Amino acid sequence: MKRYTFFLAIGFSLFLSAAIAQTQNSDFLYRMPLKKVIVEIESRFNVKIKYNDEQVKDRWVNYALWRFRPDIDETLNNVLLPLDMKVNKEAAGVYKLKDYEYYRWQVQEGQNTLDHLATLYHDKSGWEQRKALLKPLLYEAQQLSPLPPKPSSKPILTPKRVMDGYTIENIAIEILPGLYINGSIYKPLKIKGKIPVVLSPDGHWAQQRYRKDAQIRCAMIARMGAMAVSYDLFAWGESLLQFKSEDHRRSLAQTIQTLGGIRILDYMISLKETDKSRVGISGGSGGGSHTVLMAAMDDRIKLSVPVVSLSSSFYGGCPCESGMPVHLCGGGTNNVEIAAMAAPNPQLVVSDGKDWTVSVPDHDMPFLKKIYGYYGRTDLVQNIHLPLEGHDFGFSKRKALYDFLIDQFRLNAAAVKDKNGQYDESRCTVEKESAMYVFGDKGERLPSNAIKGFESLEKVFNESISK
Repeated sequence: MKRYTFFLAIGFSLFLSAAIAQTQNSDFLYRMPLKKVIVEIESRFNVKIKYNDEQVKDRWVNYALWRFRPDIDETLNNVLLPLDMKVNKEAAGVYKLKDYEYYRWQVQEGQNTLDHLATLYHDKSGWEQRKALLKPLLYEAQQLSPLPPKPSSKPILTPKRVMDGYTIENIAIEILPGLYINGSIYKPLKIKGKIPVVLSPDGHWAQQRYRKDAQIRCAMIARMGAMAVSYDLFAWGESLLQFKSEDHRRSLAQTIQTLGGIRILDYMISLKETDKSRVGISGGSGGGSHTVLMAAMDDRIKLSVPVVSLSSSFYGGCPCESGMPVHLCGGGTNNVEIAAMAAPNPQLVVSDGKDWTVSVPDHDMPFLKKIYGYYGRTDLVQNIHLPLEGHDFGFSKRKALYDFLIDQFRLNAAAVKDKNGQYDESRCTVEKESAMYVFGDKGERLPSNAIKGFESLEKVFNESISK
């Protein structure tokens, strides 16, 4: 009876309007405007689908009503997938129309893929072969094999600013002819012997690397005895002097960010005070994706802490994370397998309960533990899961990073804790944004050879990789 009622409803739907009825035959592919199909889905299943006019404008569904099934989710998939669209379920009976998100999978899909990857190797030898396959492919996927020639110009450094227990100087490095990556270097006020370096790439949060939490994190690392380098994403922060913000969402952004991280590391490794055996990287969100990729690609990195980013079902929602085909390498990989390439170097994964990292403890961490187990060092991969927290780099996430750095890099905990043994961030100075600029308040010190615009970047990049 239920099936008869369903198909009877299809029959009535054929006569939604005279205009539509005229197209409801095989000669016209049973075509209907997407907006009309959505109205019919809402009526048929008693649901609400949120969308804007631009999303449905000039979109048609072939064999529209033939795609309906008794199940709402199956119907939505049948209708939307051919249009490269999908819905996100926001509540019971409430959906939001979205363009197809290649980078966001169902949790079970991601976990199944990770399980499949695990069948490709069963011991250290098998894993090392897989890693040896993937690593050069990660460079090739980003058109960084070989790396483009390094410009001969020296880094641009601003005068040091002296704070309580640390100093700050801003830096710009020319990574391609006329292309600069900017950041700030935080160092202990007094340096004795060789000390660690921690790269601190920015994530997709407002105020870029000028944020309070980003400044505090780097200042604390410096006060406990290491150097911290905070640097911009491409077309983000001070990079906006050369590019538009929308350029950040171009696929080449991922390549430029990787190249920028490598060149920042080149410089930090060259410093006489750098302990090359203690080089780490930690970023959150998009900076976490960058952290995972850099730790997999560059053997000079000995420790990694991706924060609120790692997941087997999420590949990074920005082209700067997944715009180049790094995840298609080796027949297909994902961020968890790429993170495992850091083994057996110490790695801390920080996850939370309110974003895509929610399932990390249940499935992704056991995979990482298995890989680290091949080296007999399951103790070196850890997870701090914060089930009541969300997508940020708040104090509890910073605390997890501090604890891990102190333990693994043998840093001075007493320098950053109060008499009760609690972390004290109050001695860290939060500077005005303008103090962190390399090229001046209005970009007046931008070098004369600086390129402007994405087309110029493409030209310079293509010329560089052809040499």
